[in-house]
Amino acid sequence: MSLFILDRDGVINADSDDYIRCLADWQPIAGSIEAIADLCRAGYSVAVATNQSGLGRGYFGLDELEAIHSRLQELVAAAGGHIACIAYCPHTPDAGCNCRKPATGLLEAIARETGETLAGAAFVGDSLKDLQAAQRAGCRPVLVTTGKGQGTLARLQAEDDASLQLKGAAAIPVYADLAAAVAAELASAKRPN
Repeated sequence: MSLFILDRDGVINADSDDYIRCLADWQPIAGSIEAIADLCRAGYSVAVATNQSGLGRGYFGLDELEAIHSRLQELVAAAGGHIACIAYCPHTPDAGCNCRKPATGLLEAIARETGETLAGAAFVGDSLKDLQAAQRAGCRPVLVTTGKGQGTLARLQAEDDASLQLKGAAAIPVYADLAAAVAAELASAKRPN
């Protein structure tokens, strides 16, 4: 089975500068739930890696976060899929933890929990931190232009690899949304080598 990792806010659901604080704030992006189910049906193990500093900042509690993740799991299950692991970092940026992206702790936790390798696994994100974490962990970074993705794409086009702390930034695949990224992944998986 192949591992496919997703950021949450801005990739699976709409993002907010005011944080996704409760279930009422959490709105899936069109096609994202079905895309996750499509991956599962194709034999991928799907996991989520998400920074949730709103928890550490006291903007919401663990009950609210778990309600959002339960709803995500319910919707994916109803569409015929399953999320193998949801790993989140509750820390603020100044905490110095090893789990907050662009650090690789969340990805390493996913590998441990799923028993899958990170080497070559796709990691779809909308932020520079997602792309950096993907590369640092040996994953294939994929950018979507939902959420913060348009701003991230503009940075990739304007800055050099060294300032971005990315290798081959210009070669990172870019898609309009998760559904498009998954369709491309599944199409390439079907092509003979």
